[in-house]
Amino acid sequence: MEKLVVFDLDTEDGMRQISIEAVHQLIPGTHVYATGVFRLSEGETDLGDIVFDDNLKEWEYTCMGNLNHHEAKKIARFIKHNFSTEVAG
Repeated sequence: MEKLVVFDLDTEDGMRQISIEAVHQLIPGTHVYATGVFRLSEGETDLGDIVFDDNLKEWEYTCMGNLNHHEAKKIARFIKHNFSTEVAG
């Protein structure tokens, strides 16, 4: 993980600061490449991952209960517009 960004998520219960980290993997004999996986956390709490397809068109939130669909969608939209170079294409 090379990059950490804090996203201010405005919810009905108030502002939440969500940390977003791009997950990278190392392929033997090559350089680091992006996976399209973004780890979410809030303080010490793991909120799961948002996983994109190669074209940033489809995404999935892997941890139900910590964020509702609308909140995860806001974060996915933020990632799409700010981490596009972090996703393999």
